[in-house]
Amino acid sequence: MRKYILAAVALFCLFSLSSLVYAQSGPTFIKGGQYFDVETQQMVDNDGILVRGGRFYEIGDVPSQNNEAEYEVIRLEEDEYILPGIVDVHAHFRMDAFGSEEGKEIDEFKYNSLVYLVNGVTSAFANGVYYPHMELAAKRLINSGKWTGPRIWASGPYFGRARPDWEDYSKEEIYEQVDHWVSLGVDGFKTKGGDPQTVKHLVNRAHHHGLTVAGHLGSGYKGTTNAITAIDAGIDRVEHILGGFVLEPDRYAYPVWNKVDTTSKDFKKTVQYYLDHNVYFDATINAPVYFTTLKEGFDYWKDEKGMFTSYVRSILTLRKDQEGNELMDGLYKAMRRSTKAFYDAGGGDLITLGTDAPTHGYFLAGFGAHREMHTMVMAGIPEKAVLKIASQNGANALGKGSLLGSIETGKMADLYVVQGNPLKDITNTRDVQLVMKSGQVYDPQKLLEQVKGKIGPESKSEIDDWFKYPALMEEVTQTNGQ
Repeated sequence: MRKYILAAVALFCLFSLSSLVYAQSGPTFIKGGQYFDVETQQMVDNDGILVRGGRFYEIGDVPSQNNEAEYEVIRLEEDEYILPGIVDVHAHFRMDAFGSEEGKEIDEFKYNSLVYLVNGVTSAFANGVYYPHMELAAKRLINSGKWTGPRIWASGPYFGRARPDWEDYSKEEIYEQVDHWVSLGVDGFKTKGGDPQTVKHLVNRAHHHGLTVAGHLGSGYKGTTNAITAIDAGIDRVEHILGGFVLEPDRYAYPVWNKVDTTSKDFKKTVQYYLDHNVYFDATINAPVYFTTLKEGFDYWKDEKGMFTSYVRSILTLRKDQEGNELMDGLYKAMRRSTKAFYDAGGGDLITLGTDAPTHGYFLAGFGAHREMHTMVMAGIPEKAVLKIASQNGANALGKGSLLGSIETGKMADLYVVQGNPLKDITNTRDVQLVMKSGQVYDPQKLLEQVKGKIGPESKSEIDDWFKYPALMEEVTQTNGQ
């Protein structure tokens, strides 16, 4: 276990990690262990990482004995490894843990944010939300230090039929909506259920603002947009399946994709289209597993159910086990083999990590990044490539590659420390010892204690109050004049 060594004449004190609310981080020096170099995809002996002003200031230089007194010093053991903060480009905060009879969902940010950070996720893009004002309010609360969580890159509302109040908007109306959400602080967009014209106009206007667009796409059937059409329109990232030439325009996407032949001409042609246009692919391999009986890699290493209130846990005991779903079972298997084929074809730099895990009371989305990394390795992608996928690739896909994604001088000081080498066993990423975001150090165990037993209403009579949360957050947003 690492040791925190604070020099007797240190200029900055170490705050209680459980009460870090609005603390300003001072200079920090990390000694020992090894860190993952994204460029070489190797572990490097850590001679020293100096963090100043929330950024990596120097790497590899050991301060003199006299200067060391100016820093908070963190000493790591030989079996501890420093990894770049995880960038989850499909990080849902949505939860439905009240039983199907209520049929209610909520985007819950306060506790979900803590759980993401506990797991080393330092940047999160929600990829479309039902309550965008709440998302923006949560972003500001975290950025101001009033809440603790990952750096939220706000995604705003869905563009397409996934938005409950969606209409067939004109080009001018889509432009106006994009401009509006950008003015409120949205950092990127997602189309889901958008037709080709919607995708085209959304991409054009988002790019006008220097922002990226992701897409949950289809085959072209019933007003959906095929990936090839979206790529031609300039889309930046495609979610879930590559689609493309493999799909049939008169059939739904998933039943066809489930039988994808990765040796076929159409599949290879699709992959090449992504490579030629430098389009990112967010694999979200684990997303179907939450709706199936498949639980490969879905063991618990923390008491996730214990994070919910006793009332929510009582509901879960009354639920039946998840029934099998042939479509989702097949989709999971197709995602595994097609993602590996995409990697083998030269797409390694274009694959990103997205958890896409709305919470139904059994698993918390914040733990999903480690399950996704594990699944990628089970699919045959090397551990070193997976660590890069989870960090630098995601940062690049969000257009933040020069700011995030690696332990490199000048970048934001985002990292997490694990015990055990993940290049030998990827599940070692689960054993998080500490987390740093923008130079601020957090104890994951103390953060998790703040969540225990807190998620959800305390009783059935409190369900309605719990679901007033979105309206409250919208009020907070409007009160702030945003």
